[in-house]
Amino acid sequence: MNESGTLQNSYHSRTLKNILQLASWAGVWVGTCALMALGPRYLWNKDLIFTQLAVALNFCVGVGLVLAHKKYLASLDELQRKVYLDALGITVGVVLIVAIPYAVLDRYNIVHLDNQVSGLMILMSVTFLASFFYGTWRYR
Repeated sequence: MNESGTLQNSYHSRTLKNILQLASWAGVWVGTCALMALGPRYLWNKDLIFTQLAVALNFCVGVGLVLAHKKYLASLDELQRKVYLDALGITVGVVLIVAIPYAVLDRYNIVHLDNQVSGLMILMSVTFLASFFYGTWRYR
């Protein structure tokens, strides 16, 4: 194998390692979100100290997730970073365009939907994935 192939394999293995680390942090963070949201009701009967510990754990894991995300972004090449950042930019724009009018409509009791944060998270996830996959497809 030539030097170029070795560098490419090294790059791909490093990127895969960072993707797996990011996915692991994301999975643990989702788990701590579930613990924080469901624990008070189902595990520790609304005991304040355990709820505070769950929130602190979620916060700490969230910081780890942000750092893993930063490391992942740093490992991307220029084109991958462009696709990723474009998808993030589109996601922020869509969320702002939807969330602000929704907040006004909710304030004046025009819409009545519970779990507004979870709906926003779903919107963010779908928008990011669609934007990312479109950007990846576009540059192939």
